[in-house]
Amino acid sequence: MRRTLISTLIVATGLAASSQVLAYGAGDIYTRVGVAKVAPKSDNGDLASGTYEVDVQDDNGFAFTLGYRFTDKLGMELLAAEPFEHDIQLNGANLASTKHLPPTLTLQYYPLGGTQARVQPYAGVGVNYTHFSDEHIDGGDLELEDSWGAAAQLGVDLLIDEHWALNAAAWYLDIDTDAELGGTDIGNVEIDPLVVMGGISFRF
Repeated sequence: MRRTLISTLIVATGLAASSQVLAYGAGDIYTRVGVAKVAPKSDNGDLASGTYEVDVQDDNGFAFTLGYRFTDKLGMELLAAEPFEHDIQLNGANLASTKHLPPTLTLQYYPLGGTQARVQPYAGVGVNYTHFSDEHIDGGDLELEDSWGAAAQLGVDLLIDEHWALNAAAWYLDIDTDAELGGTDIGNVEIDPLVVMGGISFRF
């Protein structure tokens, strides 16, 4: 009887410790790493008073985040990535291209934060800054202005153990940029992409 009671206490203590470890919450610092697809919306506007219809193409690349949980249910996360490179079709022909970096900061809400649930969904809202570089257009000098805009996010972690989790996340980014050709303003490009990332999460 005594041995049974001791064994039960040991097992219960182990389960409690394991549950406590899996309860992601206040004070956690984490990173998420994966492959992201940046898919601009289908209609990106027109340039030069309607002369050219703009279609910005998709791109894939490495992305990562760094986050911190202020409380069990509230956190903040910064999205970063290697430069994405997009072909730009003008009237259906690949005549231009650009690279961009889209760092995005979101304030996040975790409805199941602080619980022992292995599935941890979250949502976020915040701000995006997009820096354009290496713009190119056939027969001219293209420049795209950097952009500030709103951001929204949905994601989920599937917890594996006290440190590791599988992650899937999506962001909507409001990215509008003014375009200049040879120093002359030729219009506005509305990129407004959906960014989808799948990968892993690590809690320090």
